[in-house]
Parts: sequence; C-alpha cells; structure tokens
Amino acid sequence: MQLNLKRPIIFFDLETTGLNITKDRIVEISIIKVFPDGHDEEKTRRLNPEMHIPEQASAVHGIHDDDVKDCPTFKQVSKSLAQIFEGCDIAGFNSNRFDIPFLAQEFFNAGIKMDFNKCNFIDVQTIFHKMEPRNLVAAYKFYCDKELEGAHSANADTRATYEVLKAQLDRYSDQLQNDVEFLASYSSHNRNVDLAGRIVRNDDNVVVFNFGQHKGESVEDVLTKTPQYLDWILKRDFPEETKNVLNEIYIKMKQRNNPGTIQFK
Repeated sequence: MQLNLKRPIIFFDLETTGLNITKDRIVEISIIKVFPDGHDEEKTRRLNPEMHIPEQASAVHGIHDDDVKDCPTFKQVSKSLAQIFEGCDIAGFNSNRFDIPFLAQEFFNAGIKMDFNKCNFIDVQTIFHKMEPRNLVAAYKFYCDKELEGAHSANADTRATYEVLKAQLDRYSDQLQNDVEFLASYSSHNRNVDLAGRIVRNDDNVVVFNFGQHKGESVEDVLTKTPQYLDWILKRDFPEETKNVLNEIYIKMKQRNNPGTIQFK
C-alpha cells in the first residue's frame, strides 16, 4: 500500500558513536524522502564525528575512525540537510525516542534552528510493538517475508523501515489509517512536550516532568516552588532543546504572573 501523503515524509536512520544525545555524534545518516506522488529520493552519507568511535559502537554498525576521517562533519552538511527536512513529516524505527532528539541536538550544535513543532512523527517501531512486539529484523521478516541483509547499516535499516510501514498499512488496513497524522498519533509513546520526552503531558493534559525526583509533578508547580531546579537543569547535561522548552515555560509563567512587565528580546 502506498502512503497517503499531503506533503513529503522523510524516513531516516542514524548510526552514532554512542547513545548519549548530548555527548555522542552521528557517523552515518541515511534518508529516504517520499513524495505525495509516490516517488522517493534516497541518500546516505557518512560523517566525521570529530571524536573517536568507541569499539562497542563500531561492533554494531561496522564504522571505524578510518572510515570517516576524510568525511565532512555534521556542521559542514547541516544547512543542506536542514533544507531536505524542511516542510516534511518524519518517520523512523525507534525514532521518537532516539533518532529525532539526537538529530535535533546535532542541529543545535551546528547553530541551525530547526522547528520540528509542525512535523508529524511516525515511529514504525511503536506500531510494530503494539501489533507484533519484536525488532526490525523480525518485523522485516514478518511483514515483508524477506531477510534483512546488512542489518545495522543505516541504508538497509532505513529502506526496511519504509517497506515495513507500507506492509503494516496493508496488513492492518482495518485498524490503521493511511494518514500521516493518524500514524504519528498512533505511534507516539506519550505526549512529549520536548523531543527527548523529558517533559510530557499527563492524562489530564498537564505538563509534567518525566524524569528525576519530580517525575510526574507539574512543571509549573515545581518551577514556582523551587525555581532553582531550572538553574540546576540548565547547568547539567540535558539536550539543549529540553532546556529551551523549560525556559519558554518559565518565561510564560513570569509573563502571566506579571502581565505589566515589559519583555525585551
């Protein structure tokens, strides 16, 4: 089944030096940009992370320091990459939890302002886990009846993810709508306020912390009672986008409580 698209959607996968969003870097990115008429454009690029690729990471994706020493850095390709993503919805496998916040952090490090607020995010892994809890290799075999050759290479995983989503739409046509907004909502684990999911909306639509000692507590209540907690977060190893979200919440609180205050930008 072909995707019913109102605008382009990008399927992408990252290979990285590790799992720490703020400290690790991308070593390979693969993109398949699918257009409303059904045709797609594919691109894979390796990047110099400007740091050593740990052996445990290389053991997973097979990329070593020598493989990327002459490749461009993320900053060098960031502007052209941002243009590719502009105006698109985004899909991936476990992308809501990892790839999207990781990519957002890399854009921030490169000085590129990316507004992901208007994007629909489809996480094919979430759909798969809700329907048939397994991994991408099993998903590819289950839905597409194919063996995934080259697993853990960005291009193979990206192409497999695209094919799995189309097969999911065929298999669950009575349950899944061929609509990007529906799929984005269905594949969402929670109602994230920031991309990394450190700040979420609870069942009562209240914005709450999703980590640490104040997990489950209202962000506004915590920042009102202990504003120093915001200072602590801003000085710690949190994604910059998460820090920006908390700053915006705090500023709106101050404006609401002091409506006569003139704000300078």
